[in-house]
Amino acid sequence: MFNQFNPYRRSFMADAATRFLGVSFAGFAASRSIHSVAQAAQATAATGKAKSVIYLYMSGAMSHLDTFDPKPGAKSQGETKAGQTRVPGIQITDKMPKLSYLMNEIALVRSLTTLTGDHEQGNYLMHTSFTQLNSIRHPAMGAWAAHALPKKPGSLPSNVLIGTAAGHPGSGFLPASIAPVPISNASVGLENVKSPSYLADDQFKHRMSLANQYDQTFKRAYDSRLIEAYDQTYREAVKLMSSPELKVFDIKQEDEKTRKLYGEDALGQGCLLARRLVEAGVRFVEVEFGSWDHHQDIFNRAPKMVENLDNALGALIRDLKISGLLKETLVVLATEFGRTPIINENAGRDHHPGVFSGLLCGAGIRGGAVYGKSDELGRSPAEDSVQPPDFNATIAKAMGLPLEQEFIAPNGRPFKICDNGEPITKLLA
Repeated sequence: MFNQFNPYRRSFMADAATRFLGVSFAGFAASRSIHSVAQAAQATAATGKAKSVIYLYMSGAMSHLDTFDPKPGAKSQGETKAGQTRVPGIQITDKMPKLSYLMNEIALVRSLTTLTGDHEQGNYLMHTSFTQLNSIRHPAMGAWAAHALPKKPGSLPSNVLIGTAAGHPGSGFLPASIAPVPISNASVGLENVKSPSYLADDQFKHRMSLANQYDQTFKRAYDSRLIEAYDQTYREAVKLMSSPELKVFDIKQEDEKTRKLYGEDALGQGCLLARRLVEAGVRFVEVEFGSWDHHQDIFNRAPKMVENLDNALGALIRDLKISGLLKETLVVLATEFGRTPIINENAGRDHHPGVFSGLLCGAGIRGGAVYGKSDELGRSPAEDSVQPPDFNATIAKAMGLPLEQEFIAPNGRPFKICDNGEPITKLLA
């Protein structure tokens, strides 16, 4: 009977559970020390100014030279033109008029640097602050926030990922129930959450009860934390499916003018959904926007993407500012590394870990600022180099996460949330 219950609801729960659980048993067989330390951290963590975070990840390595760190007049600049922002002395590409106007709210970090030019490893390092290892999987920032800070009231998840989940570290060695809830398409929202007409709610509950009874013998025999993590994920999914808060995932409730303002592309609709989620109290929302790997024809392919970014991020910051939510929401833009100052034979730029740019805006951040500096060609940091753990520590500090607290992973090793990263204190408000 259990195998025949509502295929739509079961599809949602199975997909959610599978994707929440991640890649290995080790990630979820968390020791009691993790839970006890997390409880202590929740009780003692300082209250950060950022109650929520919207983290925009530009997958594929966004070019710093063609976005936030142009070099006017330099041979490395190519065809991209620089434009003056609202803040004297700060220039970005002229393809970003909205962000240029909003620069007084934004802090640019122009001296990010890393050792890896590999997408997978760079992605992992940027999300977790740790080098990728075969022996353990580290949590991403959203999972740390959900684990170390008190859960907000309601049935909404603390951690949401909009876009592709490919290669995302998820909850790492932390409990599966705090892995990001995946939404592949912001325009569609959460799928398979409504019951078909032939299955009433009481029938669904009855079948879930029967399934739980069937599982008891197995649970008693194995007493596995992996099984408990799986069950917890199912319970969270069922709770969310019956919640009136589900409507927050439906961006069609926004008027057409607003949807067009953000842009009708994946990033624009993702930012609109992210805004709705933080308005409803979700703590951490990541929006992934890919295809920045411009080895070819960058001066024809990148401008449209830059325009989409300008529309989406500009609309997001504007809306958060008007509503007052920017005072308690931190907006972040990150990518895994930069692109070469040398323009290759295919009119593109290749992988360049030497220096790249990031962006911080909103709660806990001083706007209208630039931290760090790249050299005259955009090849390497010239002042105040910043490693990914430092960038992440700045986010964590703004949120009030316990940076000095050690968490013991299942392999017995202690880990800090951002490894040994140091916050950029000059940017913290």
